[in-house]
Amino acid sequence: MSDVVERTLTALPSLLSSDPSPGRPSSTSKLGTLIRGITELTSKHDEEKLIQRELVSIKEQVSSPNTTMRQMKELMVRAVYCEMLGYEASFSYIHAIKLAQQGTALDKRVGYLAVSLFLNESHELLLLLVNTVLKDLQSTNLIEVCMALTVVGQVFPKDMIPAILPMVEEKLNHPKEIIRRKAVLALYKFYLIAPNQVQHIHSKFRKALCDKDPGVMSASLHIYLEMVTEKPESYKDLVVSFVTILKQVVGGKLPIDFNYHSVPAPWLQIQLLRILSLLGKNDRSTSEMMYEVLDESLRRAEMNHNITYAILFECVKTIYTIHPKAELLEKAAKCIGNFVLSPKINLKYLGLKALTYVVQQDANLALQHQMTIIECLDHSDLIIKRETLELLFRITNGQNVKVIVEKLLEFLRHSKDDYVTIDLGGKVTELAEKYAPDNSWFIRTMNTVFLLVGDQMQPDIPNSFLRLLSEGFESAEEDQQLRLLAVDSYVSLLQEQPARLPQRFLQVISWVLGEYSSVKEGLEPATVLRLLAPLLDLRHCSSETKSWVLAAMTKLSAGPACLSVAQELAERHGGSLDTTLRQKLHELQHLASDAELLRRVLPCSDGLESLEVDSSLSFLDGFVSEALAAGAAPYKPPHQRQEELAQEKALSVEPYGLSLPLSLSSSSIAGRLSPTVLSMSSGLSGNSTELSPKGGSALRLEGVTRVWGKEGYLAKAALKPEEAAKTEVPCTLSVLQEGGSAPRTPVVSLPAPAPGPSLQAEREKQQLASCLFVGLGSQGAAGPCLMGKAEPTRHGFRKKVKGQGSSSGAREPSGDSASSSHSPSPLSAQSAMDNLLCSSPLDSGSTPSPADSAPSPADSAPSLADSATSPVDPAPHLPHDLPANNRPCDAQEDLTEDTDTSETVVEGNSVAVVDPYDPESLCLSPHLPEELCGLPRSEFRPLCRDASLVLSACCVRTDHSSLLVVFVSNASDSAARGFALQMTSGDLEVSRVRGGPEEEEEHVEGHSVAVYQYSLVPTRPSVHMELAGRASYQRPDGEPQSTPFSYGLSLPDFIRPLSVSTEEYGRLWLASSNDTKQNLALLSQEPDPLRATLHRLRDRLQLNVVDIIASEGIVACQLLQGPPCLMHCRLNAGCLAVWLRSSLPELPDCLLYHCQRALAQH
Repeated sequence: MSDVVERTLTALPSLLSSDPSPGRPSSTSKLGTLIRGITELTSKHDEEKLIQRELVSIKEQVSSPNTTMRQMKELMVRAVYCEMLGYEASFSYIHAIKLAQQGTALDKRVGYLAVSLFLNESHELLLLLVNTVLKDLQSTNLIEVCMALTVVGQVFPKDMIPAILPMVEEKLNHPKEIIRRKAVLALYKFYLIAPNQVQHIHSKFRKALCDKDPGVMSASLHIYLEMVTEKPESYKDLVVSFVTILKQVVGGKLPIDFNYHSVPAPWLQIQLLRILSLLGKNDRSTSEMMYEVLDESLRRAEMNHNITYAILFECVKTIYTIHPKAELLEKAAKCIGNFVLSPKINLKYLGLKALTYVVQQDANLALQHQMTIIECLDHSDLIIKRETLELLFRITNGQNVKVIVEKLLEFLRHSKDDYVTIDLGGKVTELAEKYAPDNSWFIRTMNTVFLLVGDQMQPDIPNSFLRLLSEGFESAEEDQQLRLLAVDSYVSLLQEQPARLPQRFLQVISWVLGEYSSVKEGLEPATVLRLLAPLLDLRHCSSETKSWVLAAMTKLSAGPACLSVAQELAERHGGSLDTTLRQKLHELQHLASDAELLRRVLPCSDGLESLEVDSSLSFLDGFVSEALAAGAAPYKPPHQRQEELAQEKALSVEPYGLSLPLSLSSSSIAGRLSPTVLSMSSGLSGNSTELSPKGGSALRLEGVTRVWGKEGYLAKAALKPEEAAKTEVPCTLSVLQEGGSAPRTPVVSLPAPAPGPSLQAEREKQQLASCLFVGLGSQGAAGPCLMGKAEPTRHGFRKKVKGQGSSSGAREPSGDSASSSHSPSPLSAQSAMDNLLCSSPLDSGSTPSPADSAPSPADSAPSLADSATSPVDPAPHLPHDLPANNRPCDAQEDLTEDTDTSETVVEGNSVAVVDPYDPESLCLSPHLPEELCGLPRSEFRPLCRDASLVLSACCVRTDHSSLLVVFVSNASDSAARGFALQMTSGDLEVSRVRGGPEEEEEHVEGHSVAVYQYSLVPTRPSVHMELAGRASYQRPDGEPQSTPFSYGLSLPDFIRPLSVSTEEYGRLWLASSNDTKQNLALLSQEPDPLRATLHRLRDRLQLNVVDIIASEGIVACQLLQGPPCLMHCRLNAGCLAVWLRSSLPELPDCLLYHCQRALAQH
């Protein structure tokens, strides 16, 4: 941001100095005087006085009718400068908009600049700028068009995107490159704030990717990075395009203007590498296309500049993300080693960050650099220390958890940064829950976290801890031992110095003692009450903490001794101004005096009792009905209330930064997230950027040596503590050697050894390495070994499983997933990928041959890229079901239904082209079940085939279900034994209706057709849905055969018309809260355009036209076994303005996309 401000201020004189009149002072003289005056000031107070005088002067001049455009332009620049210093100049906002609407191109430029700096996307004054932007977009002046597109890409109201979107789309075909590039960036902004608005122009994004200008192509990569991140499987066919572009960039075929320090387009390379890493993850065939260009990128990126280090870092991440290749992994590991061993701090940090990212895939890489990592723990740079701790956090297991947790706590004790404190507190809690070796260590560690993190801790950490104590573990004996240890620990803490305990820790202590103090023999309730009572007298004790303390005392208030304590507290605090405290004291005194009432209100229970919770609150129906009848307002969901507040322009009270609530509700003990979610680490590699919630500008002195003191220069005295610090050894080492429990003192100082201090320090490092890196790597692998003896394996700290899978099972990949990651996609047509770059966007030369992008035969088995070059069909077409955003660039303008009939299917390990209208496909109609004949269905589409079997399918739509009918044709003489069919989908719930291959293996006889039916129910709305499957059987020779396949469906397959009356439609409309609006194309050539358009949508999408009145119409439909979706349509300026509503958030956007497609295909 500082670079942007610097460039803006540098350009201001040139903006304002055009054609100065002779003899007159320059228009920048007042701005220069203001800047010089501010720099000469010595205090903040003087600056405020000067800026206030300047703002008063600017306000008077902009309000004057005699102010010229030239003067207004100079006033806007001064107001911008004051705003950037943090002083409000809201009076100038409307004048900035007026300046953008009037005057010359230079005046517009300054006005647009001021508007983009003054206003945000939700500001109400932006509506006044919409007509100006529309007019400038239609201008023949290229400068005005560029300025309009620039301000659209920076600040533009979300609600006005439909009004301007068609004009921005037109600019994608503009003859000037700069206009096309700015139009792509504007569409990228639209995609970020309203992705559903630009779903229908994905094909034009592909045209931008194939643009002959490198700037337009590079701008489109921003959009593709976002789209590939959300749904990578939809863009697999673009891998060849991205690889080809990256090859040309690395080869230096771009203009020299794109070079940075002689490196060809480094930011473009980084964008492409990130996209390729997302596309190649868990996909072997796709990854094989990238190996060559990744090798070339590693080879050409010489380590001579910071930008090449960034490229190497992205290459390493990509290599370790995609399907692995041994040669590339070896080169990437060497690159990481060069980073880690570099004496430069920036490179060392980059190496640690890369090592943190890849250590879970290759633990031996951490073993190779274990001594370097140990040295980084004592590094003087705090960022290096933090990244090293992040690396240790990633390699933690049950054998090294004690040492690593102690290192984290040691850094936490000296940390002064709030963000670091919260982050490390969450990490330590997560490790303690996962790998605690025993109950005693777990309690001590959690107590240390509560003491060090204090009230900055996220509420979910104490909630999870209390839930863990209440739910228990795998054995009742272990549960009692854990609770007993907690009670002993908390009684000792209250007996020592309770005034120093944080609020959250006091709340945890109160709850534990109130629930489980009875597990300790000899501990009387009256004793616990006397320990808790002084907490009410603490000055820093909040009202909420006092409520926790009184709630705990109420549970223990049985007996005459407790009654006397309750009476003393009532007398002492009865006059408190806190009404909640007085009420709690009254309840305590009343329950302590009535033992029978106490037993009924707070019954003693040894275990947890399952409670039936009425989540619908049906017992309040009568009360709600009476209140509504009396005129009370109906309940509104939170999002609806927020929308109404936004429409009313109410004051926003939401915090801008990190919010750290200090309240801990007693009702939120159960049903919370685990501290795993609370670790505020940035992704896999741990972002090193520190964001303190305080946001202050105070000088940070962490790591700075103290040189001056009361007695003068302390340089000599400062050496002594440093030498003493080198001899400090964490107490965890002694714990590991002695096998006992860790003492409470975190660090013990050992006397410095007299003979051979360097040798002793080296031994300590080796001993620490043997403790930190134990358990990493495979035991049988011949790789780097640990220094010293490995520690024996400890038992884990296991939670009780309550209807959920174990965490270890969730972390270990299954065999099916592992095997599926190696298999190519059965319906990916390589020839379609080859046609994506119809003309090379960066080079006028011919497209590289398939041999250039295909991997060598020695790398792996034949892939789809290899088989696509077979002479079966020199130009195979795309399948019918390929969506618009998966089509090549040469067909992007054609949104009509594809008339080609050839489809790509898997034949063994190669790709073949199958005509669905051949006799094999046509003869499937007689095999369709009798009850499904006559129902609407899709075409018969081939799934996969080999030498014996051919699998085809069609989708049959009934009134209440969608059925996938699979036909298994055996054309051979022998039976296919042990035939099994498996189907899975992330968007659909698949269940068998007819045929039984999921329950038991069957035989498909020779020259026969077996039919299986599956019911498909969408779990969530989606524009396109994918069904993946695998057919397996045994050949006659006994060899097992397995073939994957996929079947694509879309939302209209699961939409059914909803028959409702107009009154019922109105009630459903009011009950729905999620909506979207858009203008659609109208069938204007028809005599009745509205009726014709609605009937077209009815026929294509299975909708019900409820009623058409004049220029408006209402339409209703329903998701299969889901909620309804309502559409209100009206004629508006030659378009069809539609407003969709549903109780399901995703349904209106998805249905709107198919409405656009249905009308565009006409």
